[in-house]
Amino acid sequence: MSKRLRSSDVCADCNGPDPSWASVNRGTFICDECCSVHRSLGRHISQVRHLKHTPWPPTLLQMVETLYNNGANSIWEHSLLDPASLMSGRRKANPQDKVHPNKAEFIRAKYQMLAFVHRLPCRDDDSVTAKDLSKQLHSSVRTGNLETCLRLLSLGAQASFFHPEKGNTPLHVASKAGQILQAELLAVYGADPGTQDSNGKTPVDYARQGGHHELAERLVEIQYELTDRLAFYLCGRKPDHKNGQHFIIPQMADSSLDLSELAKAAKKKLQSLSNHLFEELAMDVYDEVDRRETDAVWLATQNHSALVTETTVVPFLPVNPEYSSTRNQGRQKLARFNAHEFATLVIDILSDAKRRQQGSPLSSSKDNVELVLKAISNQHSIESEDNDQPDYDSVASDEDADLEAAASKAHRQKSLDSDLSDGPVTVQEFMEVKNALVASEAKIQQLMKVNNNLSDELRIMQKKLLGKDAN
Repeated sequence: MSKRLRSSDVCADCNGPDPSWASVNRGTFICDECCSVHRSLGRHISQVRHLKHTPWPPTLLQMVETLYNNGANSIWEHSLLDPASLMSGRRKANPQDKVHPNKAEFIRAKYQMLAFVHRLPCRDDDSVTAKDLSKQLHSSVRTGNLETCLRLLSLGAQASFFHPEKGNTPLHVASKAGQILQAELLAVYGADPGTQDSNGKTPVDYARQGGHHELAERLVEIQYELTDRLAFYLCGRKPDHKNGQHFIIPQMADSSLDLSELAKAAKKKLQSLSNHLFEELAMDVYDEVDRRETDAVWLATQNHSALVTETTVVPFLPVNPEYSSTRNQGRQKLARFNAHEFATLVIDILSDAKRRQQGSPLSSSKDNVELVLKAISNQHSIESEDNDQPDYDSVASDEDADLEAAASKAHRQKSLDSDLSDGPVTVQEFMEVKNALVASEAKIQQLMKVNNNLSDELRIMQKKLLGKDAN
């Protein structure tokens, strides 16, 4: 679904006309230049979607539109609205400002540092403040006032807060009241539609009991958002949740079933991850899918007469400071998986997600967990000559060499867990998607090569000019 932009719509960060992107979790519309900065921040800061060239669940788009139209941007620029801010020299970016450093510095201060958000009076116990805010959120979601809830979330309210007296979460309350846009907002901030209240009921149960059938169906979609997105990335299809189909496990075009013993062992270790660490890995792969898909949309919508530079390309997942250096390193190295390797990893995760939901446990081993994470993070090396990039401690070790090779082989073979009953993808369908991914990667490389050539020519011309000036 695409949004019809009005002539009055402007970028939330620089007031530029005709914004074509949205920051979903911030409730704002942004222009191409500002979006290039948002993308470099990471999804934990800003979740961006193109308004016309990205598929939108209708109610998610409606939620963002409602926030934008009702002044959500004032939440993130609260102190800038104070006339005193002009006297202090603080101002927001404007369309004529350079992306780097002007717009980039403003956007980072606005969303990453939350420099302009209204601050509550300091208390001795921050946890008490967060609890109070979460209780206010719990009460507010039964109404349609999205801006109030976004403001509470911006101040530290927890979308997944379990109210000790009420025995439920804000999403239970919103679902019971039929507030579908509130449910969308809560889900964006991490609320889980599968969470049970003190009576053992989920938000989906309350939506169905209240006759809010559209909301109930949407909550089920949100519950399977991760696996649905992974499946759609590979084959352009999503499961039919209405008819009880919750997983699509694509099949690789490669018909080879000859897996080495090492490859089988690596796959078994992947399956033996604890549920918590498996969820972390799945979320990291989801973020990488989002990065690759957003890159494809970005390249398709840009004016390629302009140079593609390191300031507009996001080569790997940005650092999330809440994660360990080992996890951040592994997340970044996912970008080095080629189309075939990454597709196989996605399929293995889909297969194991289905197995885990159906309750087919395998024994979990701490040693296996560490070895699998190391094998995944060491399949490819990321070397950067940019001094601004963070350095990470190596997680490689000699004893992991065999497992690393096994994991690499496993990611190039067919998944053994493909389920024909869940609608396998044909070889033709997979090859079409794979070819599109390869073409996208080739396009990026081509543009970067052109950029490098132009940069070389520019340096030569500058040297010639300097030589003439010297004469």
